[in-house]
Amino acid sequence: MGRLTVGALRVLLAVVFAGTVFVQAGMAWTLISGNDPEDGSMPLTPLRVLTIVGMVAVQVVLVCVWRLVAMVRRGTVFSHAAFRYVDGVIGAITSAALVWFAVTAVNAPGQRDDPGVSVIMAGVGVGILGVALIVLVLRTLLTQAVARDTEAAHLRAELDEVI
Repeated sequence: MGRLTVGALRVLLAVVFAGTVFVQAGMAWTLISGNDPEDGSMPLTPLRVLTIVGMVAVQVVLVCVWRLVAMVRRGTVFSHAAFRYVDGVIGAITSAALVWFAVTAVNAPGQRDDPGVSVIMAGVGVGILGVALIVLVLRTLLTQAVARDTEAAHLRAELDEVI
């Protein structure tokens, strides 16, 4: 992975992280200050809390990806240390899906005239879970790569002994 690619990815991750912190701060300020313009048409307080929690899930993914990029840059990604970050990504994406399902449940009573919106929102939640499953498959590929790397190191050591 080139320096330009790593740099661009890190800038993108930092901008998205700053954006999530900004959104969290705005939601928290609205909840704490009592300046909630809620007119009763939607349950905004639960949606704000769910937004804050959802942003935490995004932040966990961003930090884990940042660490994995650092491991790729150092050439140490094919090690057991990478699993903790991949597991963090899987857990955060799964948590984000659960938060999205909660948002769908909170929003559903307001969609009685058009229940298709709730069905579409639930479908988005299933799609988010699908992303977690894709990352799980990629984790399996990482497991195989780490096993091959370990085996290659062992065979290299045996060959060095023979020579």
